[in-house]
Amino acid sequence: MTRLLLLGGGHAHALVLLKFKDFVSKNLHVTLVNPTPVHTYSGMVPGVIAGHYASADAQIDLSRLAKRAGAEVVLDSVQRLDTDGKQVVLASGASLQYDVASLNLGSVPAGAGENAIAVKPFEKFMARWDELLRRGTGAPRVAVVGAGAGGVELAMAMKFAFDRQAKGGSVELFTDRLVFPPAVAASIRRALDGLSIPLHLNAAIPSGFDATFRVTGAAALPLMRESGLKTDERGYVLVDESLRSVSHPDVFAAGDNASLQGMALPKSGVYAVRQGAVLAENLKRVVRGMPMLDYVPQKASLSLISCGRKYAIASRGGWSAEGSWVWWWKNWLDRRWVARFS
Repeated sequence: MTRLLLLGGGHAHALVLLKFKDFVSKNLHVTLVNPTPVHTYSGMVPGVIAGHYASADAQIDLSRLAKRAGAEVVLDSVQRLDTDGKQVVLASGASLQYDVASLNLGSVPAGAGENAIAVKPFEKFMARWDELLRRGTGAPRVAVVGAGAGGVELAMAMKFAFDRQAKGGSVELFTDRLVFPPAVAASIRRALDGLSIPLHLNAAIPSGFDATFRVTGAAALPLMRESGLKTDERGYVLVDESLRSVSHPDVFAAGDNASLQGMALPKSGVYAVRQGAVLAENLKRVVRGMPMLDYVPQKASLSLISCGRKYAIASRGGWSAEGSWVWWWKNWLDRRWVARFS
């Protein structure tokens, strides 16, 4: 009996579970370990904050997917990965043995301090956001740190939500630089100005904010370096073209917790989704003793940035566009993605 452990319920493992529903093997036992029974699709989180979607609209039911795939679900967090003993120690103190393990544990926000609220995990973030919306008195004053796509989307969604409330609320955005191409950066600045969101470049965050949300770059989970797996200089698991650990062939990794050897790919769900299809096939193949498939990253990815209201900015390579139609395009893509798992 081959014991396959799926550690983490991110984009890639959601796809693995979906594709395993028709894969029948009497000699395989699959276990998914994840803290929650659902996975929140990050692309729809700004829409949830802005009020365009209910929280459930952005959630993928991992427990149901696992059941359809004949997999066991363990609701727990990974504390330690012991590659020598081929076991995983969980936060509850329990341990699980594996023959093959696959890591889709994501990353943590870089530089998140004690007073800042990280956007991931989404459950804790949304709980704090709901507290701000339910405040009985006073207009909340919020700082968002980090102006990548996630940061600007979050800031605009929050301000749009505040503007829909009679009591209002303010949002200010802090970053060291805008990382977008000039045309996209100009569109984002216009959108921020339209919502009266100040953009502070290389400025210290003053006191007086009711909450500070951090949407900075990704950092590797410490347990990766401690696992004995070979990592890159940033601490991400180093994998080959088949998404297999370069040091431990019984371990696979995809999404934010992995780095493809010889390439510097963005930590983005767009790449995790493409990896998920290859990962699912290779996990089937490793069980059967078949040759692996290679993951080939896309040369350019589509970026769709929502602007609070039903308006969005699109870009790919040197092309960009904006308008309400872009938001509806993004809405169609996002809803279609989540609907695949329902």
